[in-house]
Amino acid sequence: MNANKRGYAAEAFVPAALLSMAGLVSAVRAAETGFAIQEKPGACVDVLLDGKTAARYVCAYDTSTPERLHETYKPYLHLFDAEGKTPITKGAGGSYTHHRGIFIGWNKIGFGGKTHDRWHMKGGEQVHQKLLAQKAGADEASFTSLVHWNDPDGRPMIVEERAMSFRRAPAPGRLLVDFASTLSAPAGPVQLDGDPEHAGIHYRPANEIAADETVYVYPKEGANAHKDVDYPWVGESYTVGGKRYSVIQMNHPGNPKGTRFSAYRNYGRFGAFPKAEIPAGGSLTVKYRFLIADGEMPSAEAIQACWDGFAGVSAPSPVPKTTVLPAEGAKKK
Repeated sequence: MNANKRGYAAEAFVPAALLSMAGLVSAVRAAETGFAIQEKPGACVDVLLDGKTAARYVCAYDTSTPERLHETYKPYLHLFDAEGKTPITKGAGGSYTHHRGIFIGWNKIGFGGKTHDRWHMKGGEQVHQKLLAQKAGADEASFTSLVHWNDPDGRPMIVEERAMSFRRAPAPGRLLVDFASTLSAPAGPVQLDGDPEHAGIHYRPANEIAADETVYVYPKEGANAHKDVDYPWVGESYTVGGKRYSVIQMNHPGNPKGTRFSAYRNYGRFGAFPKAEIPAGGSLTVKYRFLIADGEMPSAEAIQACWDGFAGVSAPSPVPKTTVLPAEGAKKK
């Protein structure tokens, strides 16, 4: 039961004559402080922070019409502004409709002697089955979604446990999102392949992004995202609705090596592209952290310290020199 429901339930079980104004205020504060989870079965899972929507896992699956199937063919995570009113990430429709919030997929999945596309979602869907676990408290919220990646006949070629946790970010950040996906191959070996533009774990800003204001930062002097591999993190600053936002995607050292980042498009879609093979009956886990900040990019020192905590390093790692570049296609001012 989430914090909102606990607050109202407390009133329901106490005789009205015994309720004091102090008790009512306490109940409201309990509902509006810290994290809470609100599951709306068949639609979404909302993560609330201090009574405001911080994130929304959109997990509906509706085959009633072609339009609804298009809108619901894969689950993804929306992130919201500090007021909890407007998503700062993209949903269905708009430019490149298959780009949606924080999402995962590969356009070349080898399975059963064929190649399957679970990036553009051609010939099959990613279908949320149920929540395996969820918890929320003052300092953190988390849940795990069971997702079937189906073949054209509706049979799962990949079974995914997608675990997401949410915490307040250290200043100047606002929110930390840890994304861990365990991909299992129950029906035969699976090859995860494609290219950096159409595969991996990516972040897509809202469709209303001001394309000429998108900027990327890389943890390397003279960085070239088209050639470099295994960045520990990549950051992006972008503008939506006249407001500036920054997001850093962090790459866990346990992830597959040789990972490239697609991080240069002016419409803001960026992310990590790992290749991997999953043997029949085996599994693969990939882990990423997203640091969300309102305003311009946090310092390299702050980002590296956050990455150190994510990676579990025993001592602070050196702060890298960085390269900051406007997005490709952005007009120079």
